[in-house]
Amino acid sequence: MSISHLIGWAVFGLVAGAIARLLHPGRDPMNWLWTMLLGIGGALTGGYIADAMGLDARNGLAGWVAAIAGAVLLLVGYHLLTAGRAALPGAPATNDDYKRAVFDDLSRGPDR
Repeated sequence: MSISHLIGWAVFGLVAGAIARLLHPGRDPMNWLWTMLLGIGGALTGGYIADAMGLDARNGLAGWVAAIAGAVLLLVGYHLLTAGRAALPGAPATNDDYKRAVFDDLSRGPDR
């Protein structure tokens, strides 16, 4: 595998991971390196699933669709595995916590 193939995988993974993060609802705090790895993992996962279904996702639009769908699938799996931590004390705040805090601030008015 040449350096141009590695750079191609990196760029492909970065774009596919970024699109998957845009399509997946919720907050996904990760830097560009993790986004790239998400896209590469999504390409491998989506390609494996497409191959198991008898589809050819090695080139063109089918490759992009498989990579993005695989990355979204990885994000969903990650959120399902880590969702139990949100209920524990000291865990990161959820969207509902943020909404509640904003509503409480707005209900107090500007003078408090």
